[in-house]
Amino acid sequence: MGRLIQWNLISLDGYFEGAKSWDVEWFHSAWNKELEQFSLEQLRSAGMLIFGRVTYEGMAAYWQTAEGATAELMNGLPKAVFARSVKMPLWANTRLISDDPAAAVRRLKQETAPNLFVFGSGKLAAALLEQGLFDEVRLALVPVVLGRGSTLFGRDLSRTGMKLLEARPLSNGCVILRYEPLER
Repeated sequence: MGRLIQWNLISLDGYFEGAKSWDVEWFHSAWNKELEQFSLEQLRSAGMLIFGRVTYEGMAAYWQTAEGATAELMNGLPKAVFARSVKMPLWANTRLISDDPAAAVRRLKQETAPNLFVFGSGKLAAALLEQGLFDEVRLALVPVVLGRGSTLFGRDLSRTGMKLLEARPLSNGCVILRYEPLER
């Protein structure tokens, strides 16, 4: 059975993207060899990548033309996109899912090992967190204040406690945080 893991970079003031959709240029300030190595380790442990429509479209546009080890993994891994408005997934190895995200993720966890990663995808991540489906939440806390933007899990969720599994500081000031959601 696969483990569902949320992975994202997040600003000190809690945003995963800036004021506009797909406003993530600030990610570049976090990117270094340590974060690249961590990202490669995660991708090598992935059985599938899961996205909401907006994140999927942004990731597909970027990674299909990128080069290097990370691009090879991103392009080669099986992917699922939760969307009703995507007619034909264009990124290689993509499965389009338009039914209930919680039920579909439960099935995907049964079918896929070892890890399923949700990248970004704030609305999808919120729905999956609310259903208690994440086995782990991984964040790279980036030392930047954006001032406004989109929060990763949105607002108005039920309280979910987290157990710290790891806090790994990087030389650029980022901190990799790994949490296990606690039972409600």
